Amino acid sequence: MHFLSTYQRIISRLLLVSSLIVTGAMADEVIMPPAVANTASNNVPTMGPSRPKNIIIMIGDGMGPAYTTAYRYYKDNPDTEEIEQTVFDRLLVGMASTYPASVSGYVTDSAASATALSTGVKSYNGAIAVDTEKRPLTTLMEKAKALGLSTGVAVTSQVNHATPAAFLAHNESRSNYIDIAEAYLTSDADVILGGGQQYFTPTLLEQFSAKGYQHISEFSELASVTTPKVLGLFADVQLPWAINDKQAHKLSHMTQKALDLLSQNEQGFVLLVEGSLIDWAGHSNDIATAMGEMDEFASAIEVVEQFVRQSKDTLMVVTADHNTGGLSVGAHDKYEWHPEVLHKVKASPDVIATRAIAEDNWQPLTATLLGFTPNEAQYSQLQSARMQGNEPLSIALRKLIDIQSNTGWTSGGHTAMDVQVFAEGPGARLFSGHQDNIDIAIKMFSLLPQSVQTP
Repeated sequence: MHFLSTYQRIISRLLLVSSLIVTGAMADEVIMPPAVANTASNNVPTMGPSRPKNIIIMIGDGMGPAYTTAYRYYKDNPDTEEIEQTVFDRLLVGMASTYPASVSGYVTDSAASATALSTGVKSYNGAIAVDTEKRPLTTLMEKAKALGLSTGVAVTSQVNHATPAAFLAHNESRSNYIDIAEAYLTSDADVILGGGQQYFTPTLLEQFSAKGYQHISEFSELASVTTPKVLGLFADVQLPWAINDKQAHKLSHMTQKALDLLSQNEQGFVLLVEGSLIDWAGHSNDIATAMGEMDEFASAIEVVEQFVRQSKDTLMVVTADHNTGGLSVGAHDKYEWHPEVLHKVKASPDVIATRAIAEDNWQPLTATLLGFTPNEAQYSQLQSARMQGNEPLSIALRKLIDIQSNTGWTSGGHTAMDVQVFAEGPGARLFSGHQDNIDIAIKMFSLLPQSVQTP
């Protein structure tokens, strides 16, 4: 199925990347303003740094191209003729394939894809930074640590979920959440922020404290943290859906705090930021909640984008690990999509369902939270689902929102679609065009310092 061996592919890709670095093809040019550039002594563009000091990889879990397209229309100002660009549009540089090792076929899960992005090696679905023989692979974070850089993760899922785990741990199965949490003790990561409190026992937390970590469990405590190391676990499992917590911008705040803390290392840092819950909303075919998560992820990207533009020595690479749900922006042979419907939804369908079940006079409440009034037949369907419990009612509400917005889905799982790649900063051009997800990792490895730096 996949003809070249893993290591042959890695060697060939490393040779290509090295040649680009040697020839200067990756160097970022800063064009002088016209008034300056026209002077005789300033005809040659000033070259920026060819290597970044800091690398930030941002992963929109499940965020295939349909999600960024839907988000553009979701954010469009209907009072203008123009459809405004989003942060994704202005940072787009390429595409990437996501297939796992041949033993798992063509459709990846988050673990295999994260392993590819963190190690530059294809592995099987479920693998956490191990190869197909279940042998540990060197991760980008481990290499960075060995070179004296700081490392960190900020995610909206539990911190020991598949994507962050593949950067900070090694395990034969993504489902071994307790083992992965325990493995974080040896990761020596400087910043770990997200959910997952239930996987960290009191004994384990004591061990983190003994290693110098500040453990915080209330989001309000994050503001008072001024130095690494920090383990912030702000929910039992996932953080709240953004649609239910619209003013919080938790991922943006965690990202900014991670940048502030990691920047204290003059040697540089590597940071992973994941919009984890885009994928979870996609699995549920929940377009309103998905757009809320896209908005939260976009806000975090803008935080990093501003940091990159100010620091000049930081590379940001944004991509997705795979596509989830087979989202269709328009469906049922209708040439239309109605994002305005999504803006009126005031809570996630699971929250609406919970409140509707608890309320005797549930129809007016449901209409208020949906932002539209279902017709008689739709109310009848909702009533039948309500009698069955929260999950059936939540599913019925999601389907009703799909009908109103004309949103389509092909799957409750992943698809093999290519994903987009976005980049800015020194080395960003390396990520242009089409590549495989292991290429992204190999390029980031190549951009790390070449040797351990000493003060």
